[in-house]
Amino acid sequence: MIECIFDVETQKLFSDITSEDPADLGVSVVSVYKREVDESGKEIEGEMKSFWHPSASLSPSIDVMWEWFEKADRIIGFNSKKFDVPALKPYYPKDFFLLPHFDILECVRNVLGRRVSLNALAQDTLGVNKIDVGTKAVYYWANKTKDNLQKLQSYCESDVSITRDLYDFGREKKYLQYTDTKWNRIVTVDVDFSYPKKIQESQIGLF
Repeated sequence: MIECIFDVETQKLFSDITSEDPADLGVSVVSVYKREVDESGKEIEGEMKSFWHPSASLSPSIDVMWEWFEKADRIIGFNSKKFDVPALKPYYPKDFFLLPHFDILECVRNVLGRRVSLNALAQDTLGVNKIDVGTKAVYYWANKTKDNLQKLQSYCESDVSITRDLYDFGREKKYLQYTDTKWNRIVTVDVDFSYPKKIQESQIGLF
């Protein structure tokens, strides 16, 4: 099976636009980790790439990444259905929503009834932190020095790695954790990241 884990960084913040539509933010870079996994979910091989908006004058560009997604059995993100997927809508000639998306935050929200940040889950589940914040990503794009674009790529790819590791942990262990800051306690969130069971069709022969 082929899985793509991805993250999108945008050119603007919501405070910079008049709508609440992520499609109006503009995409700066998309980092994707494409891998092959066996039936148990164990990774066989994987590759990370970052795809750029054409105005960055860097390659590869967003235009050539769609084949990765179209061949994937599962496209994994964090808050991807609410943010990353609609942000990419202006760039994909078809309907990106129709591809097989799997949103970790959606699963967590379905259990808790509320959102939990990627960083909060990463801290208590994996023992790691995000290396930067989204507001800085917008700054890096607005000030396109070679160093800033490298920082932008590193940040986006780091978020993809955290998302991948969080997904792998949840699929194997069946739970994620975060700290409830109101009560200062660790909360365990039961999750099921398994693939839907294939429907077995049987045929009745007439003899």
